[in-house]
This record gives sequence, C-alpha cells and structure tokens, in this order.
Amino acid sequence: MTAYSSLSHVAVHVPSGRQTVGEAEDRFRAHSPDVTLGRGVLQHMYGLLERTVADADEQPSDLAAHAARTLLTRSGVAAADIDLLIFTGILADMEEPATAHVVADKVGLGCPVFDLKNACNGVLNAIEVADAFIRAGQYRRVLITTAEVSTRESRWAVDTQDDVLTALPSLSTGDMGSALLMEVSERPGVLGARFFANSWGWPAATLPNPYARHRALGRLHIDSAQLVASFAGLPQRVRAAVRSLGVATADLDLICIHQPSVAFTKVACEWVGVDVDRIQPTFPTHGNVATNTIPLQLATASESGRLQRGDLVGLFGFASGASAGVVVCSW
Repeated sequence: MTAYSSLSHVAVHVPSGRQTVGEAEDRFRAHSPDVTLGRGVLQHMYGLLERTVADADEQPSDLAAHAARTLLTRSGVAAADIDLLIFTGILADMEEPATAHVVADKVGLGCPVFDLKNACNGVLNAIEVADAFIRAGQYRRVLITTAEVSTRESRWAVDTQDDVLTALPSLSTGDMGSALLMEVSERPGVLGARFFANSWGWPAATLPNPYARHRALGRLHIDSAQLVASFAGLPQRVRAAVRSLGVATADLDLICIHQPSVAFTKVACEWVGVDVDRIQPTFPTHGNVATNTIPLQLATASESGRLQRGDLVGLFGFASGASAGVVVCSW
C-alpha cells in the first residue's frame, strides 16, 4: 500500500497580552527623542491595529508547548504516539541544545527531535520534510511546532532619522506559538511542495547572532524596499510551480499567504495571482507573527468553519533570505 501524508490538525496559542499601535509609537518616541515619528504611522504604513505580546517570563518553547498540548487534546492523539517533533521558530530559547528538546520535555514527548530554520518559511519547509519522512515510512506522526517572541526584538531607540524606516518593521511583530500534526494517510494529503531562493538577497532583513558578532544583543534591521526587491523572479517560479502540480489557484478552497503587513499581503496576492478578498486576514490584530502566520490562518479558517475536510489548500510563503515556496494539500 502506498503511504501518503496529510495535515490533520492545527492549533495556535495566542498570548493574552496586547500592545496598540499608539502604545508602541509612544514608547518609541520616549526612547528616541532625537527623531520624529508622526502619529498613526504604524497603521498607515503596515495596516497594524495592535499586536500580541507574550508574558515577559515566557520563552518560545513555552508558546510552542501550549499550542502542542492544545493540539494533542483536541485531536485525541497521545504524546506517546508522536514519532518526531520539529521546531521551526526563528527565535529560540538557546543556541544549544535544540529548542525542540525543550518543547518535547514540556509536552512530555519521548520521540526524536530537531530544529529546522528558514526565516518565516520554516513551517512550510517542515511540512516538506515531514511529508518525505512519512512517505518513506520513517515516521507515522510528525508534530511541527513553532513560536516567536519577536516583540522583544523591537528597536525602541534609534540615533538618526535615517534609522527610523529600518526600525519600524520591528514594531509591527507579534508573539505566538503554533503546532501542526502530519500523519500517514491512505489518501493523498500533501499533493506537492516547491521552494526557490535568491540567496543574494539575505542582507535585506537580518537579526545577527550576538555570539558570532561578539555583542550582547543582535539588532533586527529590515530594509523593506530591499526586501521586496530580493524576491525578483520568485513569484513567477511559484506560479509555475502551482501549474506543475496540476492545480489552478481558482481551484483552491483556501489560500494562506505569509502576512508581514497588509501592504505586503496585497503584493503577495498579486504575485500569486489571487484576489486579496480570498485571504484570511490576520496581520492587523496580531502583527507579523513570522513563522506562525500560515498556521494562524489555518487555525482561524478551521475554527470558523471556512476550512473543511477534503478542501484543497494552497500555502504560500515568502521569507527573508530570500526564499519563496508553495505547498498544496488536501486538508
């Protein structure tokens, strides 16, 4: 019997803390008295209303573990039945060991684990890897987890007006944890995945490793115009990949696209060739939750009844690096 893999369950943990755009802007002004920041800039530029903020003592592993426990409870799958755990967050509890170990310990798992990282496309890459493992017969159930505490990377203090534009994206991030379960299936679930990269574009959005750079803290630096330019040629390859999988975007029942801002979401929809009205908006009330954006859209659609078993789903990722990819699956 041919083995397939399918995405069977998804859960997110949304912290209860919130910071409005007004509060974020006021804090920025207080820490950067020598620069000018007009009121309402974050909403005007990014479409942000408020962002989610984790408790100060919560680590990425805590948020991921919250989501994983919720998923296991709702699905009825026992911790002992998970064969592999993958953690895909950009931010991690520590450099060593893998944060996946910390998540597994908090959830009570005894399976193999590892971290997988590729900026905001980590979850999509993990789906590709888990699909390959399951189809090869290596594992039957793979739990993909991720979490971000990106608000802690907010750049509150800048020295010059020229630094403001590279700091503002850090004020639009949000904190969250997510979990997705992939299982062996008798029917095709993951129908295909394709990924592409313009690695020359990596300087556009960076968070340096503080240990490698010999300083106490890394600094999130994003040149938005340079970041958009780094995706040159990738949208065309993504659209061609969808066609190569024998799917038309018009056939998709649900489309999930990475949402780092309202403006970028509209651009990404144009790149993919879909109307923005088909997207489940999550950015305005959560912020850029990075690797959590696609799980959040899946969870929101599932809880609202918009996502049903058997629906054809397209997951589109665009991440700094730059990388782009698509996963098409039958839910």
